[in-house]
Amino acid sequence: MDLLQVIVSGLLLGGVYALLAAGLNLIFGVMRVINLAHGELLMLGAYATFFFYDTTGLNPLLAIPLVAAAMFAGGMVLQRLTIERVVGQPLLSSLLLTFGLSTLLTGVALNLWTTNFRSVVYEPLTGSLGIGGLSISRSRLVAFAIALVVSGATYVFLRRSTWGKAIRATAQHAEVAQVCGIDVGRVRLVSFGLGSAMAATAGSLVAIVFTFNPEIGRVFIGKAFAIIVLGGLGSFVGAFLGALTLGVTETLAAYYTSTQLSEAVAYAVMVGVLLVRPSGFFGQAES
Repeated sequence: MDLLQVIVSGLLLGGVYALLAAGLNLIFGVMRVINLAHGELLMLGAYATFFFYDTTGLNPLLAIPLVAAAMFAGGMVLQRLTIERVVGQPLLSSLLLTFGLSTLLTGVALNLWTTNFRSVVYEPLTGSLGIGGLSISRSRLVAFAIALVVSGATYVFLRRSTWGKAIRATAQHAEVAQVCGIDVGRVRLVSFGLGSAMAATAGSLVAIVFTFNPEIGRVFIGKAFAIIVLGGLGSFVGAFLGALTLGVTETLAAYYTSTQLSEAVAYAVMVGVLLVRPSGFFGQAES
């Protein structure tokens, strides 16, 4: 029963990981830009949720759409002013730019909010529920449910809507999409905003499950890259399954060894999968 408890806890944690990784995957798929600042967008979402709750008493769950909308707009501004300039440039250009943005955002956050850890302690989400003999954390269960709904809604949006089809067409071949009349520049703008909103939503969920400080983005970006490597670049479903796998693997590692050692699991998984199948288990190798 203890082992089942650990596995369920890992699956619930994986849902939050999946939301973050899906946003990162979307940005790379459309723009071929590796956004090293994606973790800092999560960090900003966590702080925004905390300050909404701390200053106004707003239910943190109700703050999520507000935070996501704000980060959607902020992400579009960031894309227009900075990221757009490295689209189509050598990959090293985007790495250097987004690394600089990551360092800048972390430095500003450290100066504003110090290294103190914070968390959103919302009474209805504290404690646990007894389900089938298992003790399930309320906050993790709610975070998983929200992550599942947002991930599912994003998947349906990308598969069914006109905008979603334009995004997928741009990701597959931007030049052909432009010839067919798709405004590729606008698609990139919306895609980055959507990816940023997904990161901020994941940050809001992190705020109600974990304690956090300005450096939490660097922890989660490593997990996001491991998930993308595991699930396959460009595969939305693969990213979700990869996130669940990583969540379970981490919790099992913490259960059998130590919490400190489990932090290295994401990187061990990433290296192992790259050695066995560089394109990931659900992705396709690019020609």
